[in-house]
Amino acid sequence: MVNNFQLPPMGFGPGSQVEEGEDLEYMDMPQDMRTYSLHVPEMDEMGDVSAALEMMEQISRACAVAAETGIGETFDLSGLNAENRALMAETMGAGEVAMKVRGIPAVAVQESVFAGVWGLKAAGVDKIEVGRVPDLAQSRAHEPFRPALLNDAPRTVGVVNAPSLLVELIDKSKTYTLGDVPHVVNLTLLPHTEEDLAWLAQALGQGATEVLSRGYGNCRVTATALPYVWRVQFYNSMDTLILDTFEVTDMPEVALAAKEDLEDSAERVKEVLEAIR
Repeated sequence: MVNNFQLPPMGFGPGSQVEEGEDLEYMDMPQDMRTYSLHVPEMDEMGDVSAALEMMEQISRACAVAAETGIGETFDLSGLNAENRALMAETMGAGEVAMKVRGIPAVAVQESVFAGVWGLKAAGVDKIEVGRVPDLAQSRAHEPFRPALLNDAPRTVGVVNAPSLLVELIDKSKTYTLGDVPHVVNLTLLPHTEEDLAWLAQALGQGATEVLSRGYGNCRVTATALPYVWRVQFYNSMDTLILDTFEVTDMPEVALAAKEDLEDSAERVKEVLEAIR
């Protein structure tokens, strides 16, 4: 039997419209997306900064080489005097990606405004490294900060699907070879409990490297103590977790400077030098 009665379309009818004199309320929109803009340091009160300018030329060339070959280069800032260091600091600025690498020495990493140009600071360390990612962040990544208990992690009521996920991650970790396509376990799409997540955190432990990428929202990348296994979590601009994954790879793509980024950085450093001179 055909029913001629139709429901009214959504958004119409009593109560669906704003009363006269009442303000409309809108959902908050994302804010503060970073974009690059050329910054030229003030040179009026600086003395001889030729050493810093020469280093910038070398950094520009190193970006081009890294984009072409994947081979990075490191520059030691400890030999620069105060004026040259100040110019380098003002020119490099702070970009979207920060890292901490635990160990001896513990190293703080800050990407500059030029993607793929990284500042490294630690006890006795003051360097700039050019490359897709600092070497230490990758070579030390899975050194245990908290050891991986694997199947010895104590199980509590509510641990349901985590053990089967652990079996999968252990298998992929053992068989992964550098350069393989990353294997992704998308927790957002899989049924799991809070107890599952807590158990996996104990089972996988925590490695030495932690990455925070701030862009259109945030991304947190944490190395586990199981080789090649990373926790990658994406948050929107309102800091709500929207994607939660494990990746089996040498370094998650979100933490790497792309070939195109390094090519852009080579040109942008040149632009700053030309503007200064």
